[in-house]
Amino acid sequence: MKKLVLASSNPGKLREFESLLSPLGIEIVSQATLKVAEAEEPHGTFVENALAKARHASRRTGLPALADDSGICVRALDGRPGVHSARFAGAAAPGTTPGREAQDLRNNEKLVALLDGKDDRRAHYYCVVVLMRHPEDPQPVIAEASWAGEILAQPRGENGFGYDPHFYLRDLDKTAAELEQGEKNLISHRGKAMRRLLAKLKEGA
Repeated sequence: MKKLVLASSNPGKLREFESLLSPLGIEIVSQATLKVAEAEEPHGTFVENALAKARHASRRTGLPALADDSGICVRALDGRPGVHSARFAGAAAPGTTPGREAQDLRNNEKLVALLDGKDDRRAHYYCVVVLMRHPEDPQPVIAEASWAGEILAQPRGENGFGYDPHFYLRDLDKTAAELEQGEKNLISHRGKAMRRLLAKLKEGA
C-alpha cells in the first residue's frame, strides 16, 4: 500500500499520521481533499466508530482507508467525554462559525469547569486505529493504545490540538501542547497505536 485515505478532515491528525507514515514511503491523503464527507459516528465504543469511518472512506474513494477514533477519558467524570470528546460542548450556536479551534476551546472550557473543585484530575487519551484494505475487508487491522496524564485548569503550549493544552504529563513537566511533533509521536496514544498497527502489518496481518 503506497497510498491511503485518512478517514478524517482534522488537519492535526493528518499532520501526525503524515509524520508517522512518510518515512515508510506511504502517502496519506485526507478524505476532505477527495471531497468525502465525514461519516456518522453513532456508536458507543471507539472501535465501532473507527471501523465505520474507515469503511465509509474506503467505499467512497476505492482506496485503502486508515481511521482512528480517539478521545480523552477523565477518571472523576466516569470516563467522559470518551467517544464524545470532539463535540463534548455540543454543536456551535446558530449564527456562529463552528471552526475546529473554536470547538476545541469550548470543549476544554466545559471540561475544566466540570473538574472545578475536584482533587482527582487523572485522565488518559485513548486511541483505536483501523486499516481497511477495501470496504468489505473481513479482517481489518486494528490496534489500540492509551496515554496517561492529568488535566490542568490553565492551558499551556501552542502545539497539538484538542485537549492537548490541558493534558499535563507530570514526568516531563509539560502539557501535550508543549511537545514537538516528533516527541509527541514517540509517547502519544496515536503514535503508539500506529506503531502497533504497522508492526501487525509487517507480521503479515
